[in-house]
Amino acid sequence: MWDGNGMRILVVEDEQPLADAIARGLRREGMAVDVAYNGDQGHEKSSVTRYDVIVLDRDLPGLPGDELCRKVMSSGALTRVIMLTASGAVSDRVEGLALGADDYLTKPFAFAELVARVRALGRRATPVAPPVLEAQDVVVDPARHLVTRGGKPIELTRKEFGVLEVLLAAGGAVVSSEDLLERVWDEHTDPFTTTVRVTVMTLRKKLGEPTLIETVVGAGYRIAPSGAAAEA
Repeated sequence: MWDGNGMRILVVEDEQPLADAIARGLRREGMAVDVAYNGDQGHEKSSVTRYDVIVLDRDLPGLPGDELCRKVMSSGALTRVIMLTASGAVSDRVEGLALGADDYLTKPFAFAELVARVRALGRRATPVAPPVLEAQDVVVDPARHLVTRGGKPIELTRKEFGVLEVLLAAGGAVVSSEDLLERVWDEHTDPFTTTVRVTVMTLRKKLGEPTLIETVVGAGYRIAPSGAAAEA
């Protein structure tokens, strides 16, 4: 089952090869992933970006993982934290959870288990959405990564699917290009790029007529209440 779209993840891990490997793996699952190699970088990134889940190594240079966890928890954000540690002692696990961490994983771990836990935490970090999203005659099933229009299946890329899912979940509200970049891509995407506009254009073509996605000039995009919409 593939259901990572729309999730923004921060990996804070000082072992760079491990951090990069985790990030690559999570991106393959359709998640937008940023990486920090010490606690200070992690704090800076988590202060300016809303993450669904932070994968946090407990033993970090600079700001300790425990202190970063405390700061995230005290910020009032809906962000969920899964702690990583080389220690399998029960006392360490209890201590980590007492700091406010939502989950705890001992190194070495199976990557499939990390993915499963990140997905579970991501569902808790995001306001509950209907299991199936609908607008006009378009139906999106995020859990099964299926899109149909008028009952006919439509093949979308991961980014196209992510954009459509975010727009549908917005319930008619306008979503800016910046918000789409944050929710579907990651921090390495140039904010001045045309990637969002191009993705919306290809998504419109695949969805066919009448046009579902409306461009709100100077603001962003929304799922049009009627069939008419402006071109990107």
